[in-house]
Order: sequence, then C-alpha cells, then structure tokens
Amino acid sequence: MASKRVRFTFEGERVGQPLIYRLGQEFALVSNIRMADVEHDFGWVVLELEGEADEIQRGIDWMQAEGVRVDPIVGDVVEG
Repeated sequence: MASKRVRFTFEGERVGQPLIYRLGQEFALVSNIRMADVEHDFGWVVLELEGEADEIQRGIDWMQAEGVRVDPIVGDVVEG
C-alpha cells in the first residue's frame, strides 16, 4: 500500500462533479481529505491518496485528463 499527498484544483463545472468519488471507485483508492475550500465555480482540496502505487499514478493522470490541476505536496508545501 502506498500513499501520496496532492492538491486538486477544480474550476467551472468540475466543481460540482463527483470526481473524487469516481477516483476512489475506478482506481480502488482511499482519499483522506485534509483541507478543502469549495465555492460555486472554484475549489481546491488537499488530500492523501492511498492504494497501489501504479493505481495512484493512473488516478492522478485520469484527474488531469478530466481537467483538474494536480499539484504534489512535499512536506507541508504545495509544489506547483
């Protein structure tokens, strides 16, 4: 089991879509949300993804393909 901390940034219609839920279902990942700020047309979430390392990367690639900005977190700093 691996884990990776990331920040997802959503804009426009993506804010209202259940992308984090789908990420967990399609890639067998657990998402532990640490912080979030979501409004009508913009939002971000800092979370830790847990699962198989290759599935985490596939899930991150899928989120990016869906138009979500993904920034890695190193220590307590968001990179990007």
